[in-house]
Amino acid sequence: MTLSQFGTWLALFCFGYPFVMAFYWMVGGLQFHWFRERNEPPFDEPPLLAEYPLVSILVPCFNEEAQARETFEVLSRVQYPDFEVIAINDGSSDRTGALLEELSMRYERMRVVHLASNHGKSSALNAGALAARGEILVCIDGDTLLDPFAVAWFVRRLQENPLFGGVAGNPRIRNRSTLIGRLQVGEFSNIVGLIKRAQNVYGTLFTVSGCVCAFRKRALQDAGWWNPSSITDDVDVSWRLQLAGWLIGFEPKAMGWILTPETVRGLWRQRVRWAEGGTLVVLRALPHLFQRRTIRIWPIWLNFVASVFWAYAMLTLVVIWLLELTGLWPHFELTGLSLIPREWGFVLAVTYIFQAFMSGTLDRKFEKHMFRAGYWVVWYPLAFWMLQAGAALVGLPRALLRSPQSGGTWVSPDRGFR
Repeated sequence: MTLSQFGTWLALFCFGYPFVMAFYWMVGGLQFHWFRERNEPPFDEPPLLAEYPLVSILVPCFNEEAQARETFEVLSRVQYPDFEVIAINDGSSDRTGALLEELSMRYERMRVVHLASNHGKSSALNAGALAARGEILVCIDGDTLLDPFAVAWFVRRLQENPLFGGVAGNPRIRNRSTLIGRLQVGEFSNIVGLIKRAQNVYGTLFTVSGCVCAFRKRALQDAGWWNPSSITDDVDVSWRLQLAGWLIGFEPKAMGWILTPETVRGLWRQRVRWAEGGTLVVLRALPHLFQRRTIRIWPIWLNFVASVFWAYAMLTLVVIWLLELTGLWPHFELTGLSLIPREWGFVLAVTYIFQAFMSGTLDRKFEKHMFRAGYWVVWYPLAFWMLQAGAALVGLPRALLRSPQSGGTWVSPDRGFR
């Protein structure tokens, strides 16, 4: 293969991969809507259940003084007959512990578990699970405002299929005062929701959303509970559940309203952590993928590998383009293809506009003014595909160099401007 042919194939992959994946997600999302959502009850009223088992809501907290009061006040309004709330104070250095004790005196369903020092979110969840009396565990973050009917929808999904070990909820962005915040409204509502619908149809989910999800206790037992050394607890436990033979479903009506970073630095640190944690999980899963029961995980494994390869392909293309542009590599030609997409750019733009319209239509029932964020969704490929590529470039070497003994302690994240 000549250098020119290599450049042509490289450029085709760089611009073709996002195009193919967009249709892959759209086809799966439409199937999910047609076979599951189309004739379901409305999301704003609780579903009728065969039985109402005790549910334990776990809320790991580290330095959540600013958010805790609001989070637990909303939990007190959950519309489900039998539930308990367990707050886990993971060695907070602010007034979180005292505030949680104060709130537990006000809300009779609430209990508090205190850890002497910060051991990380996974350890906090393990401690909460040990204290939980319910067989079903609903897990949310310290800033998540859980929808009143989310618990009932989680239980309904788990009752429908006894093979479900976990259920991914539907995170919705509640801070949108900046451009970065509005871009993430489009990302979570129009992109993440569509991908999870499609993955549900195709049989495996890459991850539950750690800010709003549910699990069966016995499934967690089979998977070995949460791994204290993981830096992305939700990705890690999702893969280990599925490697243990359990399924994970997606329930879009189980909503939680979350805070997200609204600074470039905060968003970058979040995405690098996601990329590093996801890469670690995918690498650790490789020896287990050759078992018969784990064959169905290959599609999401291969897609992740392809996405990392795409990031490095984009970097290679940029370097080649710059060498040509500066004349440092004058004899290299990409046979008319360049970093500027031209016709491919128009095709991708039309594809993403169609994808945004379709996914926005699917999610419009959850937010009446969904299409107000439509303008920002058009910029998703430019803003977030590039961000994801950069995070993947950094995440892979960090994952390869990370010590297996490294702990999963956490720091207070960027939660935007309130």
